[in-house]
Amino acid sequence: MPANTMAHNIAMEESVTLRHWPYPYCAMLAVCSDLDETPDRKAYWDTSEFLNTTRSTPMGQGLGLEIGNTIYFDMTADQFAYWNTDDAGRSMVQSLVRSGYIDCLHSFGDLATTREHAQRALDELEQSGCRLDVWIDHAQAVTNFDGSIMMGEGDVTSSPAYHADLTIRHGVHYVWRGRVSSVLGQDVPPQLGGILSPAHPIASGKTLAKELTKQVLSRMGNEKYAMHAPNRILTRSQLRDGQPVYEFLRCNPHWGGVSSHETAWGIGDVLTDRMLKQLVDRQGACILYTHLGKSEPDATVPLGASAIEGFRRLAKSQANGEMLVTTTRRLLGYCRAKEEIGVTVTHDNDTIVIDVKTSAHCYATLPPIIDRDLEGLTFYTPDPDRTRINVDGEPVLTLTQNAADATGRTSVSIPWTRLEFPES
Repeated sequence: MPANTMAHNIAMEESVTLRHWPYPYCAMLAVCSDLDETPDRKAYWDTSEFLNTTRSTPMGQGLGLEIGNTIYFDMTADQFAYWNTDDAGRSMVQSLVRSGYIDCLHSFGDLATTREHAQRALDELEQSGCRLDVWIDHAQAVTNFDGSIMMGEGDVTSSPAYHADLTIRHGVHYVWRGRVSSVLGQDVPPQLGGILSPAHPIASGKTLAKELTKQVLSRMGNEKYAMHAPNRILTRSQLRDGQPVYEFLRCNPHWGGVSSHETAWGIGDVLTDRMLKQLVDRQGACILYTHLGKSEPDATVPLGASAIEGFRRLAKSQANGEMLVTTTRRLLGYCRAKEEIGVTVTHDNDTIVIDVKTSAHCYATLPPIIDRDLEGLTFYTPDPDRTRINVDGEPVLTLTQNAADATGRTSVSIPWTRLEFPES
């Protein structure tokens, strides 16, 4: 090969890099809603249908987003839960799990206190052809995995509530243990700007002081706040019984603090134009901490007018190509994939070949990266028409060729496909 051709090929290969987020977006967001206080299956369904379809719903024309939900099993009779609802409600839950729109276990519930409760719930999921691989601690449920904030014993082998081995075997490998940040945007350097609100100097000042304290304690090696200074959305961790997991960080950037306006009627004051612009400008990811089942002051209306407007702003940001909105599970899977894949770039005659290896940096004892985790992966390349991608030696048959973005570079993507929302 002539020296000038070789130099040209090397330059081409070196110009191929992984784009941070799927083209054309500059940020990613998941609305991660705990279902606490959801009154019934109708409110649960109506909210999901409004957010995720473009159908006519009791709250108006649906927004066509991709927003997941959580489920638990053993709760008091006044709250929607799997064992509390009727056969139609359980069928609804199963359809939403299979479609990906229920993507998280929110513990097994307040009334689940033993290993037998956990086993019954997991058996029901598996017998229904359902699997959930994201776990979110709930309030102070004894089945929680965190012992300092969430007061759980679910991973303590000597506890009657021990179930971690069963739950990990079921497929759970992403775990939230109570960590919430006021910093807007993860997987980028933390920025505290935006926490202070000139209209609320005292309350926002307290929130800023709390976040600064978490940052300092994190840098000093405090285990409770270890995730805050790195500001990573995912970190490798292990439960108290020694089992490896990926722990993730949630965010509520409201000036009043992480427990402020994290409800159905309050989220409109979180999903503001200012907040959405900041997240896009910072080019970060956000798993937003909220409770869309908490619909005070009017439980008969799942989402108030302010919340609906907030979600409309979010839908507009996605439609404008600024922010990709997806479920918690899909955001976590994408973030894991972009961190763990190995990438090699070579030339085959006049074709740029990007070889992706999914097991390059994975936990050997956790489930592998799946095909859906790779959706949206975007590689800058100087010649999209002559670029190919192989995954673990197999060619990706369909690629999307992208025009230049704000950096001036063209790219190719593994297509991002929407989840399909159930009919009823």
